[in-house]
Amino acid sequence: MSAPLRIGVAGLGRAFTLMMPTFLQDTRVRLVAACDPMAQACAQFERDFHAPSVESIEALCQRPDVDWVYVATPHQFHADHVVLAAQHGKHVLVEKPMAIGLDECNRMVQACANAHTALIVGPSHSFNGPVLRAHQLIASGRYGRVRMIHALQYTDFLYRPRRPEELHTDAGGGVIHSQAAHQVDMVRLLGGGLVRSVSAHSGNWDPTRPTEGAYSALLSFEGGAFASMTYSGYGHFDSDTWMDGINEMGFAKPSGGHGAARQRLQSVSDAAQEARLKAQRNYGGSLWSAPAPDSAPSAHPHFGPVIIGCEHADLRLTPRGVAIDGDITQRIESVPLGHAPRHEVIDEMVLAHSGQATLHNGRWSRASTAVSLAILQSARIGESVRPDHQVAPLA
Repeated sequence: MSAPLRIGVAGLGRAFTLMMPTFLQDTRVRLVAACDPMAQACAQFERDFHAPSVESIEALCQRPDVDWVYVATPHQFHADHVVLAAQHGKHVLVEKPMAIGLDECNRMVQACANAHTALIVGPSHSFNGPVLRAHQLIASGRYGRVRMIHALQYTDFLYRPRRPEELHTDAGGGVIHSQAAHQVDMVRLLGGGLVRSVSAHSGNWDPTRPTEGAYSALLSFEGGAFASMTYSGYGHFDSDTWMDGINEMGFAKPSGGHGAARQRLQSVSDAAQEARLKAQRNYGGSLWSAPAPDSAPSAHPHFGPVIIGCEHADLRLTPRGVAIDGDITQRIESVPLGHAPRHEVIDEMVLAHSGQATLHNGRWSRASTAVSLAILQSARIGESVRPDHQVAPLA
């Protein structure tokens, strides 16, 4: 086996905690350094990974023992931090959304091209095993062309503790920047990638959470397919109910949690206190608890019900595979769990490190960002929008 990829982590917040089981269990990677403004997070990292924390992202990028920089900083900093890593010759895995503007995406793509370094954006839920398997089934031609896709997700996203900028759209807040990144990436992959037009509505219905908490969008693709996407983060219905009781990360969902996010916020008196509550619940905080060493998801991560209507079958994504309702027969295409959670992200990093092309590269993710921004624009102006930079998925 070749030496593990050496990763420096920029940002030890919520995104990092979701990737932490992957970093702990996938032997193809090793965390060698980290930086974060929260001292308790840095101390926790040093204990967990027996590796140093450093004072700045620039110091992280300067380290000769770092091959890849994992950029998990707030959305508005992604572009600057990716460019900095590329300028120091580092490959980059950057959290979704890629950025909050297309000019920033362009800077990121160009910086990595100039430096001949890889750029992977994720993990979005289009890395999920059942999504990738559905993409393979579609590409096989076995069920004919894709005609229609429907995707929806209902969560309590808007009522989880937030920093102030996470409730302001222009700063990268709201469900369209944060959550459409998942849904758009999945739907583009399944629909062929080339979105021709976007028509959308959005909901901003709670003045105490002054950003988009919901959207519905209709996407049309080159070739004639279309897709509807709906997301609500207003904390009422929970669409995990329709996913066999499996939560977004692939674990069985405990009962009795309805309304917990809203109840938690009742103890918060102002924005500063809410930001502190979020920090306390993040990695290394006083309310954070480490996952059990032997804990593992029982199913694949998911992002709510998704149905792909093809000419000869409807394909439905489930936490354990793809349900196929054909012209005459029905069956389940099971997708086994891998050796580590979200191992598909590391699969792409390994490919990129060896110079091979990857699906979730900068150009692909810039196209998904363009669609998310088109949702915002269409909802604002009340007209359909044609997104720029569209590309087909890697064959």
